[in-house]
Amino acid sequence: MSRPLTPLALTVLRMLCDGPMHPYEMQQRIRDHAYDQAVKITHGSLYHSVERLSAAHLIEPLETSRTGRRPERTVYAVTSAGRDAAHIRLAELLARPAEEFPLFGTALAFVNLLPEAEVARQLRHRVVALEAHLAGHQTANDALLKTGLERYKLLDQEWLITRVRAELDFTRALADDLESGRLTWEDHEGVTTCHPPDEHALHHDYEARRTTGGPMTGRSSAPLSGGSGDVPQKGGNR
Repeated sequence: MSRPLTPLALTVLRMLCDGPMHPYEMQQRIRDHAYDQAVKITHGSLYHSVERLSAAHLIEPLETSRTGRRPERTVYAVTSAGRDAAHIRLAELLARPAEEFPLFGTALAFVNLLPEAEVARQLRHRVVALEAHLAGHQTANDALLKTGLERYKLLDQEWLITRVRAELDFTRALADDLESGRLTWEDHEGVTTCHPPDEHALHHDYEARRTTGGPMTGRSSAPLSGGSGDVPQKGGNR
């Protein structure tokens, strides 16, 4: 494959390293092992990944059978090239931090578009949700450990619990700082918040721009960088 193995492709190869099976059995085993909590999987995406891996000769069909009126089921096996590709990709994922863009990070980057009190209120909602997530993951992980399941089979859950706990601590502390006034942006020069708009004023502004062809009066024409030209200035507005 010319592109790196996707998480789903790596999951398929991992399943077939246990032995030949058809995609439906893969899907069942993925659920049984809770791999679907670590990798986003749908019925269609699994079959598409199997087809791509087969076309790349990383897996190969062994036999096709049909039972009654059920659709044909093709049993696949991993090839030596597929094993090598899985080993290489897994080593890369373990060694190199990925450049990810979580939505919470996006929200934090633009946090000053809202008043501090509103941000704190929404963060408190997030705290409640994170507490529920953490409790659910911890309960499930503890239950699996009590069954005698080896820890190495639950490392993805252990990492998830650690990540959720860290985000929970950060979110609580951030909400505390906003509510106490230790963190603020309302009084900072050049910082603009987007408060709920006055619909009448917006309509009047739009009509004026439509008839005169001029700029909307409610929008600043200053560069977003806070400096001259298009070059961002260090320490400028975010």
